[in-house]
Amino acid sequence: MNNGREQWATKMGFILAAVGSAVGLGNIWRFSYVTGDSGGAAFLLIYVLCIFLVGLPVLLAEFSIGRRGQSDVVGSFNNIAPGKPWVIGGVLGVLTSFLILSFYGVIAGWVVYFLYSYLTGAAGAVEQGGYADFFVNFIGGATGPVFWQFFFMAVVIAIVFFGVKKGIELSNRIFMPLLALILIVLAGYSLTLDGAGEGLRFLFTPDWSAFGDPSVYSAAVGQAFFTLSLGMGAMITYASYLPKETKLPNAAGGVVVLDTLFAIVAGIMIFPAVFTFGLDPASGPGLIFITLPEVFAQMGTGGTVFAILFFFLVAIAALSSAISLLEVSVSYLMRKMNWKRQQATIIAGVVVTLFGIPSALSQGGPLTFTLFDLPFLDLVDTITDKYTLPLGGLFIALFVGWGWNQVDALKETGLTDSIIGMIWLWFIRIIAPAGILWILFLNIF
Repeated sequence: MNNGREQWATKMGFILAAVGSAVGLGNIWRFSYVTGDSGGAAFLLIYVLCIFLVGLPVLLAEFSIGRRGQSDVVGSFNNIAPGKPWVIGGVLGVLTSFLILSFYGVIAGWVVYFLYSYLTGAAGAVEQGGYADFFVNFIGGATGPVFWQFFFMAVVIAIVFFGVKKGIELSNRIFMPLLALILIVLAGYSLTLDGAGEGLRFLFTPDWSAFGDPSVYSAAVGQAFFTLSLGMGAMITYASYLPKETKLPNAAGGVVVLDTLFAIVAGIMIFPAVFTFGLDPASGPGLIFITLPEVFAQMGTGGTVFAILFFFLVAIAALSSAISLLEVSVSYLMRKMNWKRQQATIIAGVVVTLFGIPSALSQGGPLTFTLFDLPFLDLVDTITDKYTLPLGGLFIALFVGWGWNQVDALKETGLTDSIIGMIWLWFIRIIAPAGILWILFLNIF
């Protein structure tokens, strides 16, 4: 039923690509600052629960839709339920992936700029206490943020241009093992620092009073959706390239476990260093661009090496996720417009990059204005994180739980006539939608 559709060369290639989609800025940049802002261990515990109670069932649902539909995210909904309003879930996926990539490329450009600055010695020459000005001056510029956004997006476009096997799968076969190796090395080094004990306590010893704060739960669900690439069409699109013999529960479980481990190890890498040098873990989005460079500066000569490895790590993670985000639009355009991959990739890549320019120039640059009291980048981030991501996930859960024939849904997952299958079905029918609706209520009111 794939109608000549591209397929992954191997099951491992798919899993590495799916993990690559999940492991990105969400695991390192976003996870670190949200954990710091939300009280550390309490957030981590709630986040892990959200991952397995909501994230895993929805991820398996997305895999099922993609493989059964054998099309882009909109086409897959149409193929399974033609003429039904469930296709709105697919439309939300295309819209959300487009919006996220528009500002994701900007932040990834910041990462690449810092990597370049450490390689050339410019960042290493900044005086202690000067990294806030170094960062603010860069993102407030008129050309720098746009140049590095364009540079990053050009690499993303080039990889997607070459297709599923030769572009996406091949790149992730290189990126993911390298990413894991660098992360483990840096985390191991962090554990030798004086503040390792305090950093680990912050990450793993909960402040029980934080469990009464609704915002912690909202942040945890938002992080779970962001980091697993749920509700944005990426996992449905990737699963549509799967052959029928792939066991979806094993693949979904592997992606969730590896993604969660990456996030936790990233926390082990970052927080001991932060506490060693007496800095604030609740530094917000500036954690890796201001706080950590101050840490690197205090490490002496080894700090520059640590910084280069760290920003290289984050750049690879951002690249693997951005590839999956662009693929959602490319796959959609290939079907909808009957374009070849190369044409669809260039057009989608250029359009999303141009749409990202206001985000690039909204952090103190020429387009510093606010909408709903938020700069443009923060507005797009808020719209996707708090509204379109959970809405997309809600449509997916309700469709698989109630709109899709139960027998067909269980057959697609390979869980027919099993207790696990029935548990998953009721989680996707009741638990996941209830949790998502509650978070949407908190976000709106």
